[in-house]
Amino acid sequence: MEAYAVIETGGKQYLVQENDKLNVELLDLEAGSQFKLAPVLALSDGKTLQVGTPAVKGAEVTTTVVEHIRGPKLISFKKKRRKGYTRRLGHRQELTVIKIDKIA
Repeated sequence: MEAYAVIETGGKQYLVQENDKLNVELLDLEAGSQFKLAPVLALSDGKTLQVGTPAVKGAEVTTTVVEHIRGPKLISFKKKRRKGYTRRLGHRQELTVIKIDKIA
């Protein structure tokens, strides 16, 4: 089994391995910039698993921002029958594509 980590960003948790590409909530960083993600909730080197309480001390995941995109359009539609009430609302989430460079 390869090394992996469980990270948290944007209020969500992701299981990542090196060279993975991941769509996360919009980050205020330039495309092409490198940064370190914290907290790392769990870390495995392929043989042993370290689970943090709540985070693993000294663990960090280095990532690169690939691009900023917009997600698919989602439609919220409400209707009350026989009342003449309909409501339609569209939403597109702003996302950042990141690439996992190194897990340490």
